[in-house]
Amino acid sequence: MNMLWLQSAGCGGCTMSLLCAEGPNVFELLADAGIETLWHPSLSVETGGEVRRILAAVEAGEIPLDVLCVEGSVVTGPRGTGRYHMLAGTGRPMLDWIGALAPLARDVVAVGSCAAFGGITSAGGNPAGAIGLAYDGKLPGGALPGDFRARSGRPVINIAGCPTHPDWITETLLLLADDRLGAEDLDPLGRPRFFADHLVHHGCTKNEFYEYKASARELSEIGCMMEHLGCVGTQAHGDCNIRPWNGSGSCTRGNYPCINCTAPEFEEPRHPFTETPTIAGIPVGLPSDMPKAWFMALASLSKAATPRRIDTNAHSDRIRIPPGGDTRK
Repeated sequence: MNMLWLQSAGCGGCTMSLLCAEGPNVFELLADAGIETLWHPSLSVETGGEVRRILAAVEAGEIPLDVLCVEGSVVTGPRGTGRYHMLAGTGRPMLDWIGALAPLARDVVAVGSCAAFGGITSAGGNPAGAIGLAYDGKLPGGALPGDFRARSGRPVINIAGCPTHPDWITETLLLLADDRLGAEDLDPLGRPRFFADHLVHHGCTKNEFYEYKASARELSEIGCMMEHLGCVGTQAHGDCNIRPWNGSGSCTRGNYPCINCTAPEFEEPRHPFTETPTIAGIPVGLPSDMPKAWFMALASLSKAATPRRIDTNAHSDRIRIPPGGDTRK
C-alpha cells in the first residue's frame, strides 16, 4: 500500500505523536504491514527535485496512490486562492495539491483535528481561511466537497485529536491496508469508531472522585475536574485513558482537564479551558446522555455520602489518606 503524507498548516504535533508509537515502532510497523511511504516531509530523506518528481508521478498516475494523509489544516486565503501556503518548490498552493491528489487516492485520511475540522489554526479571526479537508468546523464541506468520496467509496477518514494518538493513526492505516475499515466503522463525523465510540471519561484515574462529585478547585489538586476546572471528558470521544500515551500519559492523568480535542471547534469553547461555565451553579457541560435533573439529584446524594478519605484527597496535590486509612469513628 502506497502512502503519501502532506503536512499542511499546523504545528507538526501529530507527526511528533506518531513517533511515540511503540512495540513495534512506527517504521517497523508500517514496513511489516507492507505500507510504503512514498514521502513524508519530516521522516523521508527525499527533498527538492526528488520530491517534485514523486508528486508529479503520483499526479500523472504513474505511481498508484492508496492513501493520502494530510496533517494540518488547509489554508484557503487570500480570497480562496490558497496562496498563503505554497508547497515549497512546486509553485502551487497546498490547496491545489490536495484538490488534485485526493480524487486519485483510494482513501484520504485527515490526521489530527486541524486536518479534520480546521482546529487550532482556524481559531480567532482565522485570517488565513484555515479549514479541514471535509469540514469547516462543524459544517460539512472543507477543502474537499462535503459529499467527497475517495476511490474506495469511503469519505475522508478523520483521525481527530490535538495531537491524535499514535495508535489511532497506525491502527487506521493497518485496517486500510487490510481493507477492513468500512463506512459502518466510522462515526457521523468520519472518525474511526474503534476509538470514537469511547469517552475520555472511560478509564479516567479520577473516576472515584467523579462518582462522589469530590471536585478539585485548583489544577494542583487531584479531585475530579468537571465541576470547576472545565473538564469535558464525560462528553469527549476518545479512548485516551484506556490506552494512554507511552503507556501511562493522558491529559487528565497529567492533572489537566480534557478539552474535547477530537471534536470540531474545540479550540473556541467561548470560555477559558480551565473553567467550567455554569447556569445557576449547574455546570453547562453535563454528561451528554444524562438529564440535568437526574445529574443534580445524584450529585447531591453522592456529595452527602462522600467518605472523608475521598474529600480530603480531592483537595490535595497527593494522596493524604490511603484506602483504609480513615480512622474517623
